[in-house]
Amino acid sequence: MITPKTTKNNEEDSLCASCLWEPPDIAAESLAALIDAGHEICGVFTRADKPVGRRQILTAPPVKQLAQQHGLPVYQPRTLRDGSSDDLIRGLSPDIIVVVAYGCIIPPQLLHVAKYGCINLHVSLLPKYRGSAPIQWAVLNGDTTTGVTIMQLDEGLDTGDILMVQPVEIDPEMTSGELFDKVSAIGARTLVEALDKIRAGALTPQKQDDAQATKAPPLTKEMARFTFAESAGHIHNWVRGMNPWPVAYFEHDGKKIKVQQSRLAQNPAGAEPGTVLALKPLTVACGEEAVTLEAVTPEGGKPMTGSAWAAGRRLKVGDSL
Repeated sequence: MITPKTTKNNEEDSLCASCLWEPPDIAAESLAALIDAGHEICGVFTRADKPVGRRQILTAPPVKQLAQQHGLPVYQPRTLRDGSSDDLIRGLSPDIIVVVAYGCIIPPQLLHVAKYGCINLHVSLLPKYRGSAPIQWAVLNGDTTTGVTIMQLDEGLDTGDILMVQPVEIDPEMTSGELFDKVSAIGARTLVEALDKIRAGALTPQKQDDAQATKAPPLTKEMARFTFAESAGHIHNWVRGMNPWPVAYFEHDGKKIKVQQSRLAQNPAGAEPGTVLALKPLTVACGEEAVTLEAVTPEGGKPMTGSAWAAGRRLKVGDSL
């Protein structure tokens, strides 16, 4: 969480932005945009440093690293729910609290501490995809458009009034990771624009239509599994949506074969699902049409092309996976 005082053209016009951030780069990118736009940051609140990598080296979240580079005060309370940080946040006197990728509901006593309350950058077009994994679910469901929403926080989960939206197109080959990068940049720009409009009184809050709401729950490793009985479109979306984590996979001879990259193909003869249709590139029949497995990682092995994996397994056209 950041408590900034912003100085744009003059002190009276300044917004004091207080932001709650977490490790995702979208938080650091948004903070960088606020700094570049001239907003004075009173403080940055973020999660605790975490062990990273095989050596479990204690590493600060990207937003903390960026804040320290700019000499901004950083706070990492274990929780906000117990009220132990309330006096600190009030003492920072923020004009506005900006929440980005915090992942937790802000306690009610903090929603109205700032003059302009708390606003949140959410990476979907609300009320669609409320929850923690909106980008992934947009790709998993094969959506062609998503977006970012600037909303006024209330006591619910992504239920507050909408202040501003910006649609974002999804390329049919785009992975969740690639879409995250695209949305992060657009979201940061939209956030800065929204702050300018809030200062000018140019935004009118719009109630969300709860009847149109859908959820975007966290992904799990178990959800990543697919079978070739499913349609090629579903499998392709699963491969894209589960990349970079947890990575979609199918099972062969009791082993997990992760698939990092795929593309749609045809099954003109209507072969049974799982039938190997071609080896270069490795193409497999699905419940509907077929899919080409371009990049895979066999369990316990290294990343390779689908064709290389098939050669190692001595697969032939007509074999079944």
